[in-house]
Amino acid sequence: MATLIGRQPGTGTGTFTPVGADTLTDDGTWSADPYAHALRTGRGPLFLRRADGWLLLLEVERWCSEADAVDLEVVRRCEGAVLDVGCGPGRLVAALGARGWPVLGIDVSEEAVARTIGLGGQALRRSVFEALPAEGRWGTVLLLDGNLGIGGDPRALLARMAQLLSPGGLLIAETVPGPDIDERVRVHVTDARGAAGSPFPWARLGTPALLRHAHRAGWHAVDQWTAGDRCFVALRTRTTNNSAEPPKSTADTNSQRARKPSADRLVADA
Repeated sequence: MATLIGRQPGTGTGTFTPVGADTLTDDGTWSADPYAHALRTGRGPLFLRRADGWLLLLEVERWCSEADAVDLEVVRRCEGAVLDVGCGPGRLVAALGARGWPVLGIDVSEEAVARTIGLGGQALRRSVFEALPAEGRWGTVLLLDGNLGIGGDPRALLARMAQLLSPGGLLIAETVPGPDIDERVRVHVTDARGAAGSPFPWARLGTPALLRHAHRAGWHAVDQWTAGDRCFVALRTRTTNNSAEPPKSTADTNSQRARKPSADRLVADA
């Protein structure tokens, strides 16, 4: 999990900026330095920083290491073809692939995608809100390492997850430990030298908050657990969904085009 430094949101201190649906499109902040530099070196420190000075330490070294026992418990629970949203440097993609799981990672960071491919995994440089392969046919979608915050709007993100999963598919999300946290913030990535990217919307949810949002969106909670100092929730989609045929994807870059995995093959192999 990420480590909180300074004043903790959700305890009555600080001011948070509401985030609307129009902010969901990724603006490239996660694909620029200092995040890319941290992934290249495999070392932090790296933070999410709010305007009032609040910092969240990001666990770059853990993300760049092999999957640990907590990660492998997530791997054990996966079903069918797996989509890892915000796969980072690819430890979960590599762990799933090594165990014979059909798996695809997506990330907006070119460095993250390169590292994932370097581990032998399959990955695309793509935002989750862009057209993706095999929409409506993934057996499991992962939102780990804080990725429940993507876009700053949990309801919109949950709706997108339902579009990606097959009917009755499984979403495994990592939540924030501790008190009942349900926050919308604007942050930027920064390092110890003060290098920073542009501000972008983010969200932080504890398990109770995720369960509330999921219930209102029609999801069914099937499990929740804590391992080490990390918390997880498993949710299932409705038995039917409205997903159209998987769109044809044109968003991959030229450097990735030759290595683009076949999502149809991934899903068929599940």
